[in-house]
Amino acid sequence: MKHLARKRFGQHFLIDALIIGTIVDEIAPQPGQAMVEIGPGLAALTQPLVERLGHLTVIELDRDLAARLRQHLQLTVIESDVLKVDFAEIHRAQGATRLRIVGNLPYNISTPILFHLLEFVDVIEDQHFMLQKEVVERMVAPADSANYSRLSVMLQWRYAMENVLFVGPESFVPPPRVDSAVVRMVPRPVPAPVDAKLLSELVRVAFSQRRKLLRHTLGKWLLERAYSVTFDLQRRAQEVPVAQYVALAQQIKVCPAK
Repeated sequence: MKHLARKRFGQHFLIDALIIGTIVDEIAPQPGQAMVEIGPGLAALTQPLVERLGHLTVIELDRDLAARLRQHLQLTVIESDVLKVDFAEIHRAQGATRLRIVGNLPYNISTPILFHLLEFVDVIEDQHFMLQKEVVERMVAPADSANYSRLSVMLQWRYAMENVLFVGPESFVPPPRVDSAVVRMVPRPVPAPVDAKLLSELVRVAFSQRRKLLRHTLGKWLLERAYSVTFDLQRRAQEVPVAQYVALAQQIKVCPAK
């Protein structure tokens, strides 16, 4: 039976054989590697991946698609909302060195998925995702650019990232109303040591009113907590490089509020 894309799941199925082949080549799966695919859908990427790997774990929320996927003996199917999946548990169960994560992420919840995976970065070797092109541009944006955002800071602190492929709407059924791109994310081997929750809160406040100088947002936040730190607040949030946000969070950690 033909599967109709379900809008509530943000389903857009990749059908372009050339694009599929290019993505698989970029991922470069090797036999025996522990890989997890998020949102396999109609198995456009799943089939060529499992042919190279020998076995693949997939996470699929749609119960009809999950039932189809279970017919494939080389797949372990986790029927779940990816935001509820414990990737550390998958890592323990597979006994792997680290996991490789891939997927055509639902565009309506792509950012929450990226932040969820950030919690498990220590057990991840790399990630390759198809995302809305604008989201990928924000992820890889340098400081002092229009696309630089909270997402840029939080991900660049922990990953080295590369926009590796443009994908047009015509490569999907049904075609999305946006352009897409594939991003490669490789965890930094020695990330700057910092309290992730503190950094996240700090960056959220900084970008809450990105057109204003930081003294109106971050400065007020620091003052309310009686933090005494050295930091130039006469800038806007997008002008501050990732390393300086991390350094500020480190200062706060060693100099707690009174």
